[in-house]
Amino acid sequence: MRILIYIFTVAILAVSCGDDKSNSQSETAAKQMPKPVYKFGYKIDDYIEIQDTIAHGESFGEILDRHHVWYPEILKISKTVKKTFDVRRIRAGKPYTVLARKDSTEKAQVFIYQHDLINYTVIDFKDSIITATKGKKAVTIVQKKASGVITSSLSEALDKQGVNAVVANDLSEIYAWAIDFFRLQKNDKFKVIYEQKYIEDTIPAGVGRIKAAYFEHVGRPFYAFKFVSDSITGIEEYYDEEANHLRRAFLKAPLKFSRISSRYNLKRKIAHYGRVKAHKGTDFAAPVGSPIMSTANGRVTESRMKGANGNYVKIRHNSTYSTQYLHMKKRKVKVGEYVKQGQVIGWVGMTGSTSGPHVCYRFWKNGVQVDPLKQKLPPAEAMKAKIKPQYLEFIQPIKVELDAIEMQD
Repeated sequence: MRILIYIFTVAILAVSCGDDKSNSQSETAAKQMPKPVYKFGYKIDDYIEIQDTIAHGESFGEILDRHHVWYPEILKISKTVKKTFDVRRIRAGKPYTVLARKDSTEKAQVFIYQHDLINYTVIDFKDSIITATKGKKAVTIVQKKASGVITSSLSEALDKQGVNAVVANDLSEIYAWAIDFFRLQKNDKFKVIYEQKYIEDTIPAGVGRIKAAYFEHVGRPFYAFKFVSDSITGIEEYYDEEANHLRRAFLKAPLKFSRISSRYNLKRKIAHYGRVKAHKGTDFAAPVGSPIMSTANGRVTESRMKGANGNYVKIRHNSTYSTQYLHMKKRKVKVGEYVKQGQVIGWVGMTGSTSGPHVCYRFWKNGVQVDPLKQKLPPAEAMKAKIKPQYLEFIQPIKVELDAIEMQD
């Protein structure tokens, strides 16, 4: 009897161990099986994936023809998706992906055009129903910090740290009403907290908004904090540590990046005329084609070509102020049109009497031309009093974080 019990027990243990071994092998096999890869919503293993870049002069039709889609079908695809994506607008240098059949024909089934690192359009023609859909890759936003001391320019200081040049551009826009970026001083300092976008957590995909910044110009501190003070519009604005709006009614200059080649001077000798002639404008030198912006909201009162002024635009901002922009290559606005601050109204040129590409910026106050760089420009609309306590509480921890950033040489 004892022998029978022993044999029975051994048999049960053997089966049990066999089951454990079988389960373990199944789990191992499951772990070893690769997970299916999906791109743009498609299981890539089901297709032949071809990745390439659009060559100079290459058309949508040529690409599909190379992947065994015949021209009658290409024409049908182009017409069907035209409202969503005009295939004639594909650009050289842009990456694309073709998903083709996994058979002897290797015929294209899907075409994906990447507009940039994030945005793409998928044209699906594998079935009788042809579709075109726009998509975005998942983006992760990481908060970054940078700081530095100006030795030459803001762009150079940021570039030394490997920071995207867009940050310099955004800082210049935030402080455009408070700091003259054409006159930055050596040893001016800055700190900034900004957003960096990543695709798949590792691929840089551009810069987001600046959360907060500190700029020390000629020993004077300037703080900037991003805040939505109007819940109705939801528009983000920048304010200082005392809730004062950084924006002013007028921009400091009509160009983003340039240099002052000639200042307002009533006794200047103009080489073109060979005699003393008052220069009632401020010249900003820039390459031909650089966009010229309206320095404030207003209505266009003049837009034409006239003598020494060349192509020019004049804007009336209110009963007190008007501005004028001379020597344009081309004008973008018409008389009667309302323009907003920062809106492009034309492009730098050399029309009229000029010895080089620039925009002559003229500024009127109460009907008299004055030096815009010496004007105490009016501020933008102030933050509502009831919002101020909320704002000050909001920026307190951000200011502590900003102040704690170590200054980089």
